[in-house]
Amino acid sequence: MNRVRFAVAGGALAGLDNGLVPATRIALLVPGYTGSKEDFQPLLRPLAAAGIRAVAIDQRGQYESSWAPTAEGYRVEALAEDVLAVADQLRVGPGRLHLLGHSFGGLVTRAATLAQPELFHDLVLMGSGPAAIGGQRREMIEAGEPVLSTGGMPALWEHLQRRAQADPRYLRPAPNLLAFLEQRFLATDPVGLRVMGQALRSEPDRVGELAAVGKPILILHGRDDDAWPPRVQADMAERLGAQRVVIAEAAHSPAVENPPATIAALTQFWLSPAA
Repeated sequence: MNRVRFAVAGGALAGLDNGLVPATRIALLVPGYTGSKEDFQPLLRPLAAAGIRAVAIDQRGQYESSWAPTAEGYRVEALAEDVLAVADQLRVGPGRLHLLGHSFGGLVTRAATLAQPELFHDLVLMGSGPAAIGGQRREMIEAGEPVLSTGGMPALWEHLQRRAQADPRYLRPAPNLLAFLEQRFLATDPVGLRVMGQALRSEPDRVGELAAVGKPILILHGRDDDAWPPRVQADMAERLGAQRVVIAEAAHSPAVENPPATIAALTQFWLSPAA
């Protein structure tokens, strides 16, 4: 696994590259709100074994990537420009460039596809939705805003941990994983977190625009997704005329909750002769 960096306007994005070169198929994987490239780590080596070079990135302001100089740099459109800059660096020769966005990353990759559809062969939206998020996830963002404003990232981390532990379904992560999650969270730009949170609650419905682009699209989500409900994602798939795969024994993060089923769905979509 190779650690890589991609130059973007005013900074650089950190990435993990499964190192398959040369490759006729390259997949660019974009994480969600509070996420990072490591969310895709379980997929990278298996995708290489399937003949797909996979590159996962931290978005701007996340974990090991540069922070934006102003809040404007965290708008969905600005983050989409970063994705386009990375895609331009990855796209070499006549091979296919696949794009995948998880959760908030799905809103960003959708914007990138709409801006320059010619760059991408297809699009996978994993645990993402047609418009603004609602339900408990929205409430969690709103409840965290005053904590972030007064106590910063350490206070917000403690606040989120208390909320998680109050859930009867809570399973404490292994100590090394919990330490990584805390380190990653505290490395996040608080300005970016605030602006991304605002975008999650205000994103317009752009499904019609995306359908008009005419790209192959896969809607992929866990059976128990608690961000955008499965019925909302099913309706989005129908409106897009997209394929849809539901991952059993998974909720909002199928790449880490059920990697084998997620890999199977992705390789079937990306390697299909009809794709």
